[in-house]
Amino acid sequence: MDQIAFGTDGWRATLDTFTDERVRIVGQAVADHLAAAGRDEPVAVGYDARETSEGFAESLAEILAGNGFDVLLPERDAPTPVIAHAIVSRGLAGACMVTASHNPPEYNGVKFIPHDGAPALPDVTEDIVDRLAEPDLLPESERGEVSRVDLVSDHADAARELVGADLSGLTVAYDAIHGSGRGVTDALLESAGAEVVRLRCDRDVTFGGDSPEPSAEHLEELTERVTDPDSDVDLGVANDGDADRIAVVTPERGVLDANLFYAACYDRLLETDSGPAVRTVSTTFLVDRVAEAHGEEVYETPVGFKWVAEAMGEHDALFGGEESGGFTLRGHVREKDGVLMALLAAATHAAEPFDARVDRLLDEHGHIAAGKVSLDCPDDRKAGVLDELEDHIPESVCGSPVAKVVTLDGFKLLLENGSWLLVRPSGTEPKLRVYAESDSEAAVDDLLAEGRDLVEPLV
Repeated sequence: MDQIAFGTDGWRATLDTFTDERVRIVGQAVADHLAAAGRDEPVAVGYDARETSEGFAESLAEILAGNGFDVLLPERDAPTPVIAHAIVSRGLAGACMVTASHNPPEYNGVKFIPHDGAPALPDVTEDIVDRLAEPDLLPESERGEVSRVDLVSDHADAARELVGADLSGLTVAYDAIHGSGRGVTDALLESAGAEVVRLRCDRDVTFGGDSPEPSAEHLEELTERVTDPDSDVDLGVANDGDADRIAVVTPERGVLDANLFYAACYDRLLETDSGPAVRTVSTTFLVDRVAEAHGEEVYETPVGFKWVAEAMGEHDALFGGEESGGFTLRGHVREKDGVLMALLAAATHAAEPFDARVDRLLDEHGHIAAGKVSLDCPDDRKAGVLDELEDHIPESVCGSPVAKVVTLDGFKLLLENGSWLLVRPSGTEPKLRVYAESDSEAAVDDLLAEGRDLVEPLV
């Protein structure tokens, strides 16, 4: 049990550690957590496209049913946001999702999603960890039933109703990277009227021998398809392995920075609606400038979508997201949803092409460039490094005085010239992250270099 550790988004590990026996222990802990909370509604168990995921999901279902819960399994591997939506639409007690998201195929993972469909907060995951125990099942006659059900259709209906997009005349290339978005995201786009060109929309449990991560280096074919001057494709969309995150490819920019995607979509939403935005400390101030132009507020949170989701609920936010590609909309489940975002992206592009909208926003609000680097740092040194960093905060960075230090998540140095530098610990890897934003790529490179020089001697 000491090998089971819940991080920022559940427990992930390589398959030598992530074993069926330990998965069953997690299942028992979830069952005990739900029972202690007085929940007796059915529970969903979803799983991604990895070779081992369905088997682990069936083991979780067996343990949950063995504790008296009726269990719903999807008809096949499914996106995490589809499972989260099913919790709310069907009034479930919660769900387990077997996925390692964008990690390579030798990993797997499991996370618990509570009854509100939003990511579990630390008090929930800590309670589950405290309850880790060998399975203790009820007599056969008292156990729940396990059923296979369609969970995709309700999610698709909700997405279409919320976004209301007519994509007739739009051609979208969709890259599933062999993950669980295949047959779901592309089908949703097609149902809204788009012509869809499918890339890697077959199941491959190895994801082509790579990580199902929708970053530029993994989206070369999609990028070539969209940026080719002779292409008939208007927009490219990709999801990660469990389709809770999105990447967008435009004809002029290639893979669009998620910061720019956020600002463009929020700008589009504010044309017909109103409401604040929620973003993490590592996400662009361009969102703040768009909000200010419309008389709206922006709420900043620590990194991690659970904090975005919590703030969206508190402030009735219209849009929430993070620079790593996770977003959701008011009126939907407060979990990042790469399937819904694909529909919103296509609708945004149909209203005004992303490249034109981004150009206009940068002309109106000033050019934005952003970047980040990672520094190796053992987990047991992270707290010590940050403690020492508190005593080494410089008076200026790259010649600009530090105007304010934000300690919401690590140390974010706001500079008088409008740039910022952020140092924070990774919640998933033995690394420290250094982020920067300024008005040019060269300025960002200089900020990152100075940030690295500031932190490296402390590790």
